[in-house]
Amino acid sequence: MSVTNFYKENVKKAIESGIDLIISGAGLPKELPKLIQGTNVKIAPIISSARGAALMIKLWAKQNHIPDMIVVEGPEAGGHLGFSKEELKEENKKNIYEIVREVVDKVKEFEEEFKKKIPVIAAGGIYNGKDIISALKAGASGVQMATRFVATEECDADIKYKEAYIKATKEEIEIVQSPVGMPGRAIRNKFIEEVEERKEKGIKGINSKCLGCIKTCNPKETPYCITRALINAVKGDIDNSLLFVRK
Repeated sequence: MSVTNFYKENVKKAIESGIDLIISGAGLPKELPKLIQGTNVKIAPIISSARGAALMIKLWAKQNHIPDMIVVEGPEAGGHLGFSKEELKEENKKNIYEIVREVVDKVKEFEEEFKKKIPVIAAGGIYNGKDIISALKAGASGVQMATRFVATEECDADIKYKEAYIKATKEEIEIVQSPVGMPGRAIRNKFIEEVEERKEKGIKGINSKCLGCIKTCNPKETPYCITRALINAVKGDIDNSLLFVRK
């Protein structure tokens, strides 16, 4: 996430580890091209609209780097979402394929200008073969899938995390407000209920030690530590974690 205080350090560690590709979102990764200069690492921003794609291409072009690909994340995705709560309402929501078509059309303009192919990858709500075909027909060069594989043996998340995914019903999946400043989609659990109870009682501030992870975080106002909540999820502490999931 580009909104973290440790973003530069994380990018550096990824490069040192021999990573091939960095996909960056949760904020605009404006400085990413500078951070990978002198390496063969490929980079891609996560955006949610044609306007966002154009903005990132222009910002990176000023640093002599055109995105190696662009990930388009739709409103059905799990985790942080690049849409307002109003845009996420059923009557206002665009589907991922409509957004992909708009992004592909916009990206073509820059491909012609910079004489470089910029693959567009569809993400968010891609769940089966039919979804993949629809994304490709919309102009995507590929898809990104996450929720679909969380419960597999190959995923290194704790078994309790996986079981929470399997047991969750559609009614338990809802939009929450993240300390990052974006809405997110997660499974309703004891953690979310406790956060809501604290809010109703007018209790503000993180009820645990602040890790200083988010640039915009104010510990006196923020309802919980996003990093601690996500780490707890991976470790299987289901009652004290944020369980991000697609719809």
